[in-house]
Amino acid sequence: MSSAFDSHEVKGHKLKNRLVVAPMTRISADKKGKPTELMGDYYERFAKGGWGMIISEGVYTDQQASQGYSHQPGISDAPQTDAWRTIVERVKQHNCQFILQLMHAGAQCQHNEYTDTAIAPSAVQPKGEPLGWYGDADGWPEVKAMDERDFDAVMQGFVGAVNRAREAGFDGVELHAANGYLLNEFLSDYFNRRNDQWSGDIGHRLTYVAMVVKAAKAAAKGNFIVGIRLSQITITDPDYQWPEGEEAMIKLVKALKEAGIDYIHTTDSDVNRKPFKGGSNKSLAEIVQEFSDIQLIVNGGIDENNYQHVASHYPSALLAVGKKGLANPDLPLRLKSGESVDELDFAMLQPSATLENEWQWRKQNDKEIELD
Repeated sequence: MSSAFDSHEVKGHKLKNRLVVAPMTRISADKKGKPTELMGDYYERFAKGGWGMIISEGVYTDQQASQGYSHQPGISDAPQTDAWRTIVERVKQHNCQFILQLMHAGAQCQHNEYTDTAIAPSAVQPKGEPLGWYGDADGWPEVKAMDERDFDAVMQGFVGAVNRAREAGFDGVELHAANGYLLNEFLSDYFNRRNDQWSGDIGHRLTYVAMVVKAAKAAAKGNFIVGIRLSQITITDPDYQWPEGEEAMIKLVKALKEAGIDYIHTTDSDVNRKPFKGGSNKSLAEIVQEFSDIQLIVNGGIDENNYQHVASHYPSALLAVGKKGLANPDLPLRLKSGESVDELDFAMLQPSATLENEWQWRKQNDKEIELD
């Protein structure tokens, strides 16, 4: 029987188990996007906690329109890259693989130091309201439909970020094409209402995403990993579905395989949810598993009660854990020893999801974590 504690290998990178820290927004860099020492403490505690791999929070890629939140970290210049290098060194000394998630906010932007105008496939604002956890924002900004100059700038941003991630010592990058951010917006018929080669059916809507993957792969060297995170739902629209249903995911998986992607990370409200229009009985992850041999990472509601069942159902997949990992940075050690697992107290993320607020909560509740 396949176990979450089995060792695993991704493109030559050896993982001590199949448990992965899922990317979680923490808005704790300095105002210019430079990672802080406290962020180093945050990531190192997961590495010490026994995880096989960590995927960072979403990191902006350029100093134009990619930033989405105040105090979001970037990897768009030398100071940011140097600060990440120090954090990577802290993580790697604990035999833990480290992936940097590259994110362009697109229309789903709550703050940007470099511009007041968001860009997206079309001039369409997200549904709902900005998330208070990630900073105060009085509604969504004006959105401009991307022109060819924007297409080039976004592509250059991703490629430059891949190069800087390699310089910083990361094992790979994850392109964020989930949860309503820019690459995900290209896949969506809600956000993508263009009348050109970038829009229409799913075969056209996925074109730019596949091009970004190919460009990122060209920039990667050796065994540097290029993965992608996918979802239908967004952070403000949990009910969105692609109009083509299951067929959209099948075509997307095949296109990503052709583009050379190293892994696909599926995320949903529940890992086994059947999210497609048309009565499909398959999950996002099951489509990847059935229609390709691409390395799979599954995410959505994985906890101490179901992780071994998920590991068995997806025997070649890695398991990305968010909320329970945030509550228990040493979750793999707890699971292996049979120690109790804490529930996430959302008070640690109030009034916003900063590390400073979490550390204060831990101090007040005797939940401090020693790094020595």
